[in-house]
Amino acid sequence: MRKPAIRLVILLGIISIIGVIGIQVYFFHVTFNNEERKLNQKIQVALWEVVEEIYELNHIEYVGDNPVFQFSQDYYIVNVNDFIDSDILEHFLIKTFEKQNIRLDFEYAIYDCQTDEMLYGKYVNLSETQEKPSKITLSKHEEFVYYFGIYFPGRKQYLYGNISSIYYLSGILIFVILFLGYALIVILQQKRFSEIQKDVVNNLTHEFKTPLSSIVLSTDVLSEENITKEPDRITQYSEIIKTQANFILDHIEKVLVMSEMGDAGRLDKKTINLHEYLTKLKDEISWRITESKGKLELNLKAKEHSVCADEFHLTNLLVNLVDNALKYCEENPEIIISTDSDKKYLFLQIKDNGNGIDKKYHKKIFKKFYRIPSGNVHNVKGFGLGLSYVKSVIERHHWKYNFNSEPGYGTEFKITIPLKNSNCG
Repeated sequence: MRKPAIRLVILLGIISIIGVIGIQVYFFHVTFNNEERKLNQKIQVALWEVVEEIYELNHIEYVGDNPVFQFSQDYYIVNVNDFIDSDILEHFLIKTFEKQNIRLDFEYAIYDCQTDEMLYGKYVNLSETQEKPSKITLSKHEEFVYYFGIYFPGRKQYLYGNISSIYYLSGILIFVILFLGYALIVILQQKRFSEIQKDVVNNLTHEFKTPLSSIVLSTDVLSEENITKEPDRITQYSEIIKTQANFILDHIEKVLVMSEMGDAGRLDKKTINLHEYLTKLKDEISWRITESKGKLELNLKAKEHSVCADEFHLTNLLVNLVDNALKYCEENPEIIISTDSDKKYLFLQIKDNGNGIDKKYHKKIFKKFYRIPSGNVHNVKGFGLGLSYVKSVIERHHWKYNFNSEPGYGTEFKITIPLKNSNCG
């Protein structure tokens, strides 16, 4: 599957997930509103029946508009236009609510025109739950003289309870959607790993094909009958075999070293005199510099230059950085390895005059197997392991690094090493 197709699948997947969740939210909202409307209707009918019971008890015929007024979601005013006895009112309220199957706790108060106050009845528990009287003050209404107010403190919880099944179904559906999304991510990751594996195999094939071909050709030449009469040719082709064999061994070592870094216990630290070590390393890798027609300089200024490090991995770290400087420079590579120090830290810097790296790739290049895209141009072969390995070595030693690079201005890699850890003892 090509990248545009993968992006389309991801986009459609995200849109689908958002769409389904949006539909669920909308469906929940509609269901809640329907339940709320039905409850309001049942309460209105029940309270109107209470008014009729009171009028019938007082032998009065009610004439007028709807006596029930809803002032908020959970508070109603009921105009009875006559004296109300609290015990009788409570009896009528409980009876009509049970008749309408309203299992909802309520708190009522009757208006006293003499004191101009709402006189509380009590908290009535119809939901068979623990009684929790509210502390709300029921408001008055100036338009009526004989009326009562009724408040439903658990109204929202009652509505949510009625649609609890939707919670569970929505939760299950959202879980399934998220699981499918996670499965899609895993599949795409596996596809990416498969592509990386394919790229590594292809790179290995290309890396080893040329040197092996050179070795085969050289051995054919050395197998000729009269080759012993030409010692110069023997020396020439022997050098070719040696160089190409070292090239193959070098790449095999890089892959093996990366696998070794998976185990933190593989670090074998010891105290190293960094200046002596760098001088020795320069001599050992001089053939790489000469072969690339480059130049390597040491600028060693650190007053304190003992470090506690794994020499094997430190060597591979520096060789990787030097190799990158040589490979990614079009002509006359120049590399400067310098040291400096203050009271707390030793600074090791590797600077080159190579092609440089665009800022947008600075974070990605430290990922394993990542290589900067170059279209169909493959002038420089590799596996995308070098900088990932460098970062891993630095982190295992608990050091820090700064990376600066800009196209056309080369690359600067600075490693900060705490001096307090310089002594392995």
